[in-house]
Amino acid sequence: MPGADLETLSRVAGRIRGNIERVIEGKPDVVFSTIVVLLAEGHLLIEDVPGVGKTQLSKALARSIDCTVRRIQFTPDLLPSDVTGVSVFNQNTREFEFRPGGVFANIVVGDEINRASPKTQSALLECMEERQVTVDNTTYQLEAPFMVIATQNPIEMEGTYALPEAQRDRFMARVSVGYPVPAAEIAMLATHTQMNPLDDLEPVTDASEIRKLIGIVGQVHVSDAVQRYAVGLTSATRSHDELSLGASPRATLHLVRAAKASAALHGRDYVLPDDVSSLAAPVLAHRLLPTVEATMTGRSPASVLDGILASVPVPAGSGG
Repeated sequence: MPGADLETLSRVAGRIRGNIERVIEGKPDVVFSTIVVLLAEGHLLIEDVPGVGKTQLSKALARSIDCTVRRIQFTPDLLPSDVTGVSVFNQNTREFEFRPGGVFANIVVGDEINRASPKTQSALLECMEERQVTVDNTTYQLEAPFMVIATQNPIEMEGTYALPEAQRDRFMARVSVGYPVPAAEIAMLATHTQMNPLDDLEPVTDASEIRKLIGIVGQVHVSDAVQRYAVGLTSATRSHDELSLGASPRATLHLVRAAKASAALHGRDYVLPDDVSSLAAPVLAHRLLPTVEATMTGRSPASVLDGILASVPVPAGSGG
């Protein structure tokens, strides 16, 4: 891969990161994971308590790219047709016309996704996996890049519907913003009380350039040893006695694609085992279901995953 490609990717990603960090201060790891998911053609689930900037993060990314953006506020009365679109009869032409729904955009921001009914949540399954929408036996392709950034609140359970496993599996990664450190919170008070930083955010790239960067990430080399390491991690989750549901083959694919994006962002055209292990928690943890016994003893999927990471042998060599 030409070094100029990696330099271009690093430069554009740096501009996007700088833009987002004007809004979300003191959370470089979360911002990095967000950009990784974008360049790996994945979807992002932001799960955290209210008021820590989940929607701000998704909006900051959307505004940093000059592309089509739609925001869907998920509520109990939201219908599947509001998401995918609907065919409407035109009295003048005497024909049905398709009116696109909220998913017809490059970046779709789904706010509080777990407030919609399971039927409406399932409207996202086809578009997230196959990047297309089928309405009345007609299939409509979604334009690349296509990324769903969904937020949900894990604390407030009243009036919410837990995401089914099939839908969680379609999100490449889950991140939590978390509370800021005091210094970052003080800095936020100094800037956010006078104005909203989102208002001044200008696009630093466009959809065409993002497509080129995605192509660059696709050329990153993954050695056989690193591939076996990724498969070893996901396979270990499927046979672990504290997990009733392990990671799917889709999870393995997502893990490797995210690792390729991470390697490219670090200026490498090959994946290291560290790229895989550092992304294991955001990519795998939300797909794992602990057993009843593990839950009763306070074992979370993340803690089980830590044990798996410590037990699976790391391949030697650079992977280049």
